[in-house]
Amino acid sequence: MKKSNMKIFSGTASKSLSMEISKYLDMPLCKGEIKHFKDGEFNIKINENVRGQDVFLIQSTCPPANENLMELLITVDAFRRASANRITAVIPYYGYGRQDRKVQSRTPIAAKLVANLITTAGVDRVLVIDLHAGQIQGFFDIPVDNLFAVPSVLVKYFLTKKIEDVTIVSPDSGGVERARAIAKRMDATLAIIDKRRPEVNVAEVMNVIGDVKGRNVVIVDDMIDTGGSIIKAAEALRNKGAKKIFVACTHPVFSADAVDRLDKSVIDEIVVTNTISIDNKKKSKKIRVLSIAELLSNAIYSIHNNTSVSSLFV
Repeated sequence: MKKSNMKIFSGTASKSLSMEISKYLDMPLCKGEIKHFKDGEFNIKINENVRGQDVFLIQSTCPPANENLMELLITVDAFRRASANRITAVIPYYGYGRQDRKVQSRTPIAAKLVANLITTAGVDRVLVIDLHAGQIQGFFDIPVDNLFAVPSVLVKYFLTKKIEDVTIVSPDSGGVERARAIAKRMDATLAIIDKRRPEVNVAEVMNVIGDVKGRNVVIVDDMIDTGGSIIKAAEALRNKGAKKIFVACTHPVFSADAVDRLDKSVIDEIVVTNTISIDNKKKSKKIRVLSIAELLSNAIYSIHNNTSVSSLFV
């Protein structure tokens, strides 16, 4: 296994995931210090020789998004100035991904700005999981590998449950392509939630397109933030006669009291991945966390050895 000149470094936001990846690849994490000055500025130091090394920096830009993003950028600069040969930013959750276009006058395209910042900092390649919008890959002028956790991790889980009479549900029109692909894999029918969003983080479900009466449904989405959309979608499905209601989601953002609200909802089980670490205050019997460590480990190994990662996209 060729990895003599590889270094894996963990950012603060992805410690547990990085340790799993370290075990899969059978190599220790690169040593370093991530501290703060008294005024809150980051004080970062790499404690190993990384000259000429192939560095993989693992850091989700999850909440607190600004803090984790600045940590990522400053750490990249530290590796660049330490003469690393190539720096790959492994970003399991890409913050600001929802701001991928102008939806109103005088608003930013923050996803593009973040891409510029990451590139300018000195990153040579980016590895991400389930971007909120595929076009974000085009915001970068460097290679971007956007892997998909839903077919690789979440679908496998639901197939092992052997659920009968399954309908895959897209919570909005934007996720129809994803839901259709999963329905094909699981030999399931497809339904769509027709909704409108009057303001940020507020969703109103309008209608259910498709027959869900007497069927077990799996709502598939890329992230859960406040939980409002998913909860209202589940209620609409239950009102239409759905039996068990499952949710498959890659990124558990879980802002504010999202976990409490989900715990009290009609949803039977919520399956997420560990692109974002869930702390002890956000535990629920309804939430099951699956690891993407193996998926990322395989991608890191392939990138390091300059072999194809195409098999990981299916």
